[in-house]
Amino acid sequence: MNILVAGGTGFIGTALVEELLDRDHDVTVLARDPDGADLPSGVERVRGDVTAYDSIEAAFEGQDAVVNLVALSPLFKPTGATSHTDVHLGGTQNVVEAAESHDVRKIVQMSALGADPSGPTEYIRTKGQAERVVEDSDLAYTIVRPSVVFGEGGEFVSFTKQLTTPYVTALPGGGRTRFQPIWVGDLAPMLAECVDENRDGETYELGGPEVLTLADVTRLVYRAEGKSVTVLSIPMALAKVGMTAAEPVPVVPFGRDQYRSLNFDNTVADNDIGSFGVEESELTTLASYLGVE
Repeated sequence: MNILVAGGTGFIGTALVEELLDRDHDVTVLARDPDGADLPSGVERVRGDVTAYDSIEAAFEGQDAVVNLVALSPLFKPTGATSHTDVHLGGTQNVVEAAESHDVRKIVQMSALGADPSGPTEYIRTKGQAERVVEDSDLAYTIVRPSVVFGEGGEFVSFTKQLTTPYVTALPGGGRTRFQPIWVGDLAPMLAECVDENRDGETYELGGPEVLTLADVTRLVYRAEGKSVTVLSIPMALAKVGMTAAEPVPVVPFGRDQYRSLNFDNTVADNDIGSFGVEESELTTLASYLGVE
């Protein structure tokens, strides 16, 4: 099968590309700077920006399926002039239009837990709006909503370290926000199966083997470095003031949306990993990945 992976040079994309190659697919990677990426041999590279339709349209010719992974981070505020709306909504509209124009049969859309067109953050809202674009298209589709994804090259551990300090650290609400982190090496095969198998019209919510609070994650991250940490609590109202005030400061990676995201959990109600023949006990824990289990 000929598969186009939009965002294939990213953290999740590179893992998925290797998985698709192992399954004997012909893979084309679409990215803003594909030439500098560390990709396996045999992968075709195409330069394009999903926010600019004319730069990506030709890449869809002859493709059987497209996987749309292009996204901005939910953990850090966007830098530069590009917004979540530009990338998630506008980018998905362009990907869908190009796919329909070139008779691509299917799209696998990477979304996010809690995606909702009326959600509390721009990230969540635009992910929900992008889902609507996919659902209203003429394409067969599968939507995947993972919790936070960790692994080599991922942001989750570095985000935690930027938000905290070793030994003694203060976290909004004491770090009670809950996550269900999933390892990229476990997620990639599930994404590949969404391409391989007839899962048209399905939406899957995927989480890892355990639920961890931000305080739990902080302790694990520093334990992996041989350091202890005591977590102190910052009242949420005070955290709101601080992160809102930091919004216009370029060197501060957090803002109002990051505060809002700490007010709701990033966990699944029902883990759909079972749909892929996987049990939670088979998945890699964050502690195991960090070498502290």
